[in-house]
Amino acid sequence: MRKHDWVIGVIIGACVVFVFVVLILALFGTFANRSLTFSSLGKKVALVEIRGIIHESESVVRQLKGYAEDENVPAIVLRIDSPGGGASASQEIYEQVKKVRQEGKKVVVSMGAITASGGYYVACAADSIIANPASLTGSIGVQMQFPNTEQLFKKIGVKFHVVKSGAHKDIGSPYRPMTDEEKRILQEVIDDTYNQFVEVIVEQRDLPREKVLALADGRIFSGRLALELGLVDRMGTYEDAIALAARMGGIKGKPRVVRERLKKSSLFDFLFQALGKLSGSVRQHTVLEYMLSQ
Repeated sequence: MRKHDWVIGVIIGACVVFVFVVLILALFGTFANRSLTFSSLGKKVALVEIRGIIHESESVVRQLKGYAEDENVPAIVLRIDSPGGGASASQEIYEQVKKVRQEGKKVVVSMGAITASGGYYVACAADSIIANPASLTGSIGVQMQFPNTEQLFKKIGVKFHVVKSGAHKDIGSPYRPMTDEEKRILQEVIDDTYNQFVEVIVEQRDLPREKVLALADGRIFSGRLALELGLVDRMGTYEDAIALAARMGGIKGKPRVVRERLKKSSLFDFLFQALGKLSGSVRQHTVLEYMLSQ
């Protein structure tokens, strides 16, 4: 073989190896970023996290749906570290957890520092709830907040004229006091949403309604107290939750854990999130909230 042919052969071989390595890395990145996994690697426990205030449900619901369709994921650990949030978003995640269980998957909730209000609402859908002794949970209730800036605007000489289609279209307006009739209407909504929360706990935790009502006055509980009251199932850590989920899912030995890879944040993402937090801090709280007051 001529030297020229040998050099060409080496170059071609190197190119083939390079392409093969790139394909392997690309496939690994794809599978690591999604719930799909190589079937030859065996069964795994999936981790889905809920952190901070529950503003939306789309991300968590999407992950739960993906793992529900993955035959290699028999169990999911839902790690919750949240004071709660929007009632509707909490309910949507709760319903998706129930659907995941209907698909035959096991779901274990691992409570972080705080799993209160809407966070606890979501947790009730799981097969088992594990809390740390010092976890904060409970805060069972509903709230709506309406700031009143009427006196402030009077001081600076600003008036608002509202043209509306019905008597209650501007209910909760921050520019005037709330009427007794408006308070009555909003209280009906609060009471109905509160009863939905109570019904979930009665059904999922198998507790008498009278007992739940006695606990559902907005107070918080430590994880140890919650265990005594029947609001959680056992004490344990995140690692204990992983081990329990593996056993419930029929996984032998130490389980592998898969999770969705977080996208790296750009400067634009950081600025967008900062603006969102700023607008959220000054917005009128007209949404129903299962959230611990802070």
